[in-house]
Amino acid sequence: MDTYDLLTRNVDEVVTDEEVREVASDPDGKRVYVGYEPSGVLHLGHLLTANKLIDLQNAGMQVVILLADVHAYLNGKGTFEEIRETAEQMRAQFLAYGLEESQTEFVYGSSYQLEEDYVLDVHELELSTTLNRAQRAMAELQGDETAKVSHVVYPLMQALDIEYLDLDLAVGGMDQRKVHMLMREELPKLGYDARPCLHTPIVADLTTGEGKMSSSTGVTISMEDSMADLEEKVNSAFCPPTRDPEGDLENPVLELFEYHVFPRFERVLVERPDKYGGDLEYDGYEALAADLGSGKLHPADAKGTLASYLDELIAPGREKLREIRDE
Repeated sequence: MDTYDLLTRNVDEVVTDEEVREVASDPDGKRVYVGYEPSGVLHLGHLLTANKLIDLQNAGMQVVILLADVHAYLNGKGTFEEIRETAEQMRAQFLAYGLEESQTEFVYGSSYQLEEDYVLDVHELELSTTLNRAQRAMAELQGDETAKVSHVVYPLMQALDIEYLDLDLAVGGMDQRKVHMLMREELPKLGYDARPCLHTPIVADLTTGEGKMSSSTGVTISMEDSMADLEEKVNSAFCPPTRDPEGDLENPVLELFEYHVFPRFERVLVERPDKYGGDLEYDGYEALAADLGSGKLHPADAKGTLASYLDELIAPGREKLREIRDE
């Protein structure tokens, strides 16, 4: 696989293709970032972007993970002491999951976001950005939550982070697209360069195949799940043997194979008794998806295999969480 293909595999959008190809032409030492608000135990949403970060490290890039403590404070997630304790747990989980420590820099937002230059640049963005534009970029509110001024400032800070962390590439889920587009529009007004972006997919709700997987609205899979938890959640997952003819529903079991399992394992073995056809082996996602669609691979066998491989991926992080909590 060439470098450009490695950088862009399993992404939904490349912004822009020309700029990302330029990064791919000489990736060694280039800096790529993802920002995470410290919010608890890592889940598959975090780990999908982490899989992409591992790809980028394999290409020679330096990963910067922003532990966004100021953002979390603005979002009402606790005191700075509480937020930083959570952030340190997240740091340990990312390294346990497989990020290379020598190629990973963890940065607290508070280490630079309270400095005079940064604060003045935030005010410059406030002057140059319309309220409607900032509102379009801010995160969706949950339930009956009322928008506050901090919610509007939040995406402006995210845009500035990309400049202040001295980055060559920004990565985020498709839910971060609006923030990245704001960055590309607004940073040049301050005399800074816009950066290219990679946007990773959002996995569908596990039980319905609709919307997105979310711990706040449905079932999600996290690093603290036991094998028994994984089996229960995966066995309850929506997994039709054929694609939805209307195209309205996704198959979250297939998505987890595509975005979580195959990027980390060279082959996938489905173990079955001889009376059910014996074992099946796959060295790529498309073959597994085709066999599920044709009926050669039963959904129950796909689910059992998925739970096993997910357990192997998250087990080191699960053990790290136990160690932290026992201290």
